[in-house]
Amino acid sequence: MDLYATEAVQQGIKDQFGYIFKNAGYPGIPEVNLHTIENKPFSIEGVTFSPILVKHMHMDVLGFRIGNFTYITDANFISEEEKKKIIGSEVLVLNALRMEPHPSHFTFDEAVKLAQELKCKTTYFTHISHQLGLHEEVSENLPENIKLAYDGLHLSL
Repeated sequence: MDLYATEAVQQGIKDQFGYIFKNAGYPGIPEVNLHTIENKPFSIEGVTFSPILVKHMHMDVLGFRIGNFTYITDANFISEEEKKKIIGSEVLVLNALRMEPHPSHFTFDEAVKLAQELKCKTTYFTHISHQLGLHEEVSENLPENIKLAYDGLHLSL
């Protein structure tokens, strides 16, 4: 399996799943090919991925823009410079964990405000918890171009 990650994330994977890298050839152990990426565009099989550096609490993590689709699922801060990479996306997928503040994820209100600021055609909230409320009730309070994602959702891009 090819895995594309920053050096820091690769080290975290090696620390957490060291057995993958120490027991090559052992039955059932995943075969992982690490590819180092940075905060600059890269291509995989002709598809260009543009990283977007965001914060997950104090940790730098990456979201990605692929064409007119942007995916940021684990963040609580995006700098003004990185927001410029998102503007103009047709579809934005963004985390909106719950109503109450959380140290490493956008709240519902923060996500709504950010989605409106970025002016993407459609935004889907993901990484939502049961604490957010019932899907139907929460959906009633969203602007028309912002929707809650759900298991089994398919997007045509």
